[in-house]
Amino acid sequence: MTDTTTAPAADLAAPDLAALEAELRELLGDRGVSVELAARERASLDGSRLSPVISEQLPLGLADLVAYPADAEQVAVVVAAAVRHGVPVTPRGKGTGNYGQAIPMQGGLVLDLTRARAVVEVGDGWLTAEAGATMVALEQAATKAGQQILMYPSTAQSTIGGFLAGGSGGTGSIKHGSNSMGFVKALDVVHATPDAGLVHVEGDDAQPYVHNYGTAGVIARATVALEPLQDWRGFFASFDTFEQALSLIRPFADLEPTPRLVSADLPTLADALPDDPGIPAGRVSLRGILDAATVDVATRMVEEAGGRVEDVREGAQTSMKISMMSYNHPIEWLQKAYPDTYFHVEVSGDALVDRIDEVHAVYPGGMLHVESQHGRPIGMLAGVYTSAADVWAGFAKLRALGVGYHNPHQWFVDYEPDRTRELAATTDPRGLLNPGKLVDPASVTAPTGVKGGHAAPGATGIDTGAKVS
Repeated sequence: MTDTTTAPAADLAAPDLAALEAELRELLGDRGVSVELAARERASLDGSRLSPVISEQLPLGLADLVAYPADAEQVAVVVAAAVRHGVPVTPRGKGTGNYGQAIPMQGGLVLDLTRARAVVEVGDGWLTAEAGATMVALEQAATKAGQQILMYPSTAQSTIGGFLAGGSGGTGSIKHGSNSMGFVKALDVVHATPDAGLVHVEGDDAQPYVHNYGTAGVIARATVALEPLQDWRGFFASFDTFEQALSLIRPFADLEPTPRLVSADLPTLADALPDDPGIPAGRVSLRGILDAATVDVATRMVEEAGGRVEDVREGAQTSMKISMMSYNHPIEWLQKAYPDTYFHVEVSGDALVDRIDEVHAVYPGGMLHVESQHGRPIGMLAGVYTSAADVWAGFAKLRALGVGYHNPHQWFVDYEPDRTRELAATTDPRGLLNPGKLVDPASVTAPTGVKGGHAAPGATGIDTGAKVS
């Protein structure tokens, strides 16, 4: 394997952890800092066990101490103290990220942002919240004002800071694409400088901080876009064959008003889920979050495709339930039902609908969880895990089918990494922010014939909305 040190390399020659701990206890109080092993271990894991490739390499790092700032201003104070003492800083929300983004590869300080969770203000078309506020809290605050957030990830209890720093899309992405496409209006970020304070950036200046895992600045507060509240319905349909359901993925995305979510799966998922009359066992399942005005049209489309509508439900809880069966979540359900079996690759393109048998054949036991995002089919291609080398071997087969893919078995910044490195050269000159995550993709090689190994950024053309906090 090639070298994967950070760029720029972190100056970790003499981090003074004891001095940092003492200063943070003065700043935050004893309840705001922990060096207990259990707390450090909890803060050093995320949802990356979803990847068997990463799981084979755990543990990847252990925090030396954990800080719990209570608001955005304290976030800035903590980062400044860590920089003065030469200690690496890894920001963290709820730890639901799937790729190891929140694991402190070089130890140091984990900055747990979950106590900085205030929804600061809701305006006409925008909402401001601190980084630790959950997406559910944002949606609830927006709803009270007759509005809704543009999107939220499949783990709706994820934090807004984590979703912006590590996620990309989710419920709402059929219409709005990823969180780098007009979702963020402004950010208050913290740079890795000894006198760090909150730096306010707006519009285009805020975008380079999205999806860089906190390697160029810690998101402390965010202002995101809202839109008028819609009357949503949870829509449950089933089919005899997967092809019948696939035939509706693109037409459903074209419904007006646009659905918030559409997902479909083979019966394997229905059999793995808790009992629900809307998702009958042994049947192909299609779920949607549809505007109430489109339910009749959608019903006709399902019946004309040979399926049947199982249920139509109201309420925010139904929408959240359907969201929890979208994007990466079906892989989690499969792994719970069939331990030590499945892995997945994030995929996109019309071949997911038009060449599904060939797509399924890429990996043994292949099965596609399919969504629609911004007018195109996307999804998670699951397969039976054998080795990292076999996972990588499938990438060439996907390319040959015209399938875009993203490799979810790696922790490196692979969304505009050159832009992030250029920004980090100014905002993090010592390489103290989340070291180990910002590398030159050309320096990373795929595993050859052995399990594990570092994961190279894949060919892309896909933004699948990995769930993160």
